Amino acid sequence: MNAGKFVFPAGLVAMTVLAGCSSLPGAKPAAQAMIESSSGSQVRGTVSFTPMGDKLLVEAELSGLTPGEHGFHVHEGGDCSAPDASSARGHFNPAGKMHGHHQQHAERHAGDLPNLVADASGQARYRTEVVGLTADAGPLGIIGRSLVVHADADDYRSQPAGNSGRRIACGVIKAP
Repeated sequence: MNAGKFVFPAGLVAMTVLAGCSSLPGAKPAAQAMIESSSGSQVRGTVSFTPMGDKLLVEAELSGLTPGEHGFHVHEGGDCSAPDASSARGHFNPAGKMHGHHQQHAERHAGDLPNLVADASGQARYRTEVVGLTADAGPLGIIGRSLVVHADADDYRSQPAGNSGRRIACGVIKAP
């Protein structure tokens, strides 16, 4: 197991990068996304969303990435049909909050997930717990939205989307 752990301000998000992703015993994902390449990339993978009390567990296994960090966000639209994933529209931000996790903006917007990190072979195994999202189609719900992987790391500062570059993969979030 990789021991990397990062806690964002105010305890809003905790991320642990693991050697393998496994759901909690007995917990079943309430939503999932099949990630497909866009913008000419080779990125593919799966993402699951499992409710855990007031948190949502996000687990992903992706391949075809360039090594390093990549922005990873829930987007408003549940459409990945455009070649550059622009049909997914902007970040999901129902409360109109600022983007980022630095001290001035400790309360991130709903669609702003921690960066995912790909290893030297382009594989990423991701696990994070978030608050402020639900695994349904309600006002804070992710079902019917999309999940986008970006070419570059989210800088957690730039408005409105973290300067994370082009959209290299996208998947519509659906109930299983």
